[in-house]
Amino acid sequence: MKRLSLLPLLILGVAQAQDIVIRQGIGTRIPGGRRSAVHTDPVEHKIVSGTWKAPVDGKEGWTKLEANGDGEFRGGATAGGYVFTTVDSPSNRVVLLEATGHSLVYVNGVPRTGDPYSYGYTSLPIQLKRGKNELLFMCGRGRLSAKLVEPKKPIFFDMRDLTTPDLIKGKTDKVWAGVVVVNTTNKPIAGSVVAGETTTAFGPVPAFGARKVAVLLSPVADGKVGLKLNIANQLVDTASLDIRVREPGQVYKRTFVSQIDGSIQYYAVNPAFSTIEERALFLSLHGASVEALGQAEAYSQKAWGHIVAPTNRRPYGFDWEEIGRQDALEVLALAKEELKPDPTKIYLTGHSMGGHGTWQLGAHYPHLFAAIAPSAGWISFQTYAGGQQYANPTPIEQMLLRAGSGSDTLGLKNNLLNRGIYILHGDADDNVPVGQARQMREALSDHKNLQWWEEKGAGHWWDANPEPGSDAVDFAPIFDFFSRNRLPRISEVREVDFTTASPGISSQLHWVHIHQQEKPFVFSRARLQAFPQLARFEGTTENIAAMSLTIGALADAKKITLKIDGQELEPNQPTINRIFLYKKDGKWSVGSSLRPSDKNPERYGSFKDIFKNRFALVYGTGGSAAEQEWSYAKARYDAEMFWYRGNGSVDIIPDTSITEKSEDRNYILYGNADTNKAYSKLIDDEVVLSRNGLRYGSHNLENSKSISAYFIRPRKGSDRTSVAVIGGTDLIGMKLCDRVPIFTSGAAFPDLIVYGPEALIEGTKGVRLTGFFGNDWKVSSGDWARTTSSEF
Repeated sequence: MKRLSLLPLLILGVAQAQDIVIRQGIGTRIPGGRRSAVHTDPVEHKIVSGTWKAPVDGKEGWTKLEANGDGEFRGGATAGGYVFTTVDSPSNRVVLLEATGHSLVYVNGVPRTGDPYSYGYTSLPIQLKRGKNELLFMCGRGRLSAKLVEPKKPIFFDMRDLTTPDLIKGKTDKVWAGVVVVNTTNKPIAGSVVAGETTTAFGPVPAFGARKVAVLLSPVADGKVGLKLNIANQLVDTASLDIRVREPGQVYKRTFVSQIDGSIQYYAVNPAFSTIEERALFLSLHGASVEALGQAEAYSQKAWGHIVAPTNRRPYGFDWEEIGRQDALEVLALAKEELKPDPTKIYLTGHSMGGHGTWQLGAHYPHLFAAIAPSAGWISFQTYAGGQQYANPTPIEQMLLRAGSGSDTLGLKNNLLNRGIYILHGDADDNVPVGQARQMREALSDHKNLQWWEEKGAGHWWDANPEPGSDAVDFAPIFDFFSRNRLPRISEVREVDFTTASPGISSQLHWVHIHQQEKPFVFSRARLQAFPQLARFEGTTENIAAMSLTIGALADAKKITLKIDGQELEPNQPTINRIFLYKKDGKWSVGSSLRPSDKNPERYGSFKDIFKNRFALVYGTGGSAAEQEWSYAKARYDAEMFWYRGNGSVDIIPDTSITEKSEDRNYILYGNADTNKAYSKLIDDEVVLSRNGLRYGSHNLENSKSISAYFIRPRKGSDRTSVAVIGGTDLIGMKLCDRVPIFTSGAAFPDLIVYGPEALIEGTKGVRLTGFFGNDWKVSSGDWARTTSSEF
């Protein structure tokens, strides 16, 4: 491995050093961005192309700024632009950057995560060189404050961002907590945390970085737990946790290890006060800035069911889409296992952003919920929250819009027609306009089981009833409505009308399973009827290449017949409980089970499908020193972003540690086939990004100097996991990757997208190639858009 050009082990400052508060700078406004895989930014373009120079007051739109007495910049550039400042240092040293209100900061040209929501817990070790150092903050929410703090120790606990459980009196199970470890040294570290009688090892914390590590706790009666941080069998720091102790029956937090990334997450439970059997489960989704615990506590206890509130990974999180949607499904499965509710009495509700999540999850997964009740919910990014739209979309823009079809709630409305729906909204809501609810009611005008209530004069949050619980979420008529709805068993369902944006998001409704599409991420629909006594299925499909039907809906000992899209089929009696159907050239045929190496609901794409299966980040150790430094810094930046936005804890590992036999999990590789040594070990040769350009299938991308590429492929030798590449052909292409918004919900990515630096000035005109691989993961069978007229 070539040596990364990091500083030697650093002297961390002197005891008399004081905090440096940033009070002066210069700023500039830039046009606002939208939720899109492509954004424009003239400042970033200069950074990427290597033409960036320190700005000057009064030139090119930059003006002088001063912080107020509290050390806070307000308005102007902080409401959508950049703030630039310099810090002089008498020596090479490490300090902690503690800033709030920014989405990111470049420290001497290296990107680090921001704190746009002003949580106040991102204390990041940064390297100051001797002399002048540049800090360039990107801001958007109207405020910025920043200071530099001397670290007290080289490696230490930071106790400001904890994920902790509640202890329940009488329970003796071990429980998990998440605690941040900060590493101010120039080498990755691994170690262990001792908590009472348990010791938990943790993986790498990056150089000059932080990571939220998992800690296993043995319950103690008073909830007080001492922590010891050991590195190389040496004690380097201590801390203490004060875990809340709850009586049985009180609202509590339960932690778990997420299958997304191995991090510690929690959900809150407001348990039923009755001990009756077959209790219900109400999954309740919180709004923006609301904690899951606060969501659960906004309800009075119910006699006939448990209220369960997942986190969306953070109070703002992912709008209950993408990773937030995965969190909700993960919690639902865990809560069913823990609480063992009646499987026919599962309900979904939520407020504001959680109302949007209710529409989204209810529409994607109608088989999971007997009824839904959105309160003050918005429909989609396109109707409310800044989704990307194009007046006359080009083929490339059409492909980008297709990748985001899973966010199109209205496109999934047919899935809601056989579910109970109760819509609640205040008619004076100044946050989410009541028109969002009215539009959904109009779209569902044919619905036979829909109830509606507008609270007169009520705003976004309201409580008119003297009973416990807040009416904006704990509205008694909603629970009365829920009590009259049940999920049907498969054998009770005669007719299915199911739409999916992608089988990778949602693939099932009752006895219909959609496995593959003819055109990826274009809505697929199956409208089928079962005739149990005739042992027959009939109906029509749209944009489906492969599907299966569960024969348990039919009577036994009958010869099964099918009429699909007017075509008669008589399959042999299947040896398993499903009939698999495949469409080719407009004709259906009966076949065997889907090949696991092909696209399927477990591994379908698009690019963001990489964020599951305990994904890890793999930096390259090949190439030039600058390319190595970029790879490591980019992996650390993405890990920091996922920690901040998704309460994440991602492994950052070198390419030299990867072999063909490495753990079967998802991996993201940084760089290209020449700079990342894991490339050939994990990815087939269908798509190769190298110094020479991009080769895809039998084609070479023209004019592929200084390009960046994001794409996802099946892992070589695995039937379930994926590998993604984030990289470029050279350092310009690599830096162009720095701020592609992979953790921004609603910013949609196809399977593959290739940019040139001009994208930062020209937008989608700078996209060279984008699209989806075929169902066999081949380029030749895929669906593509590109800027040249060359044919596939």
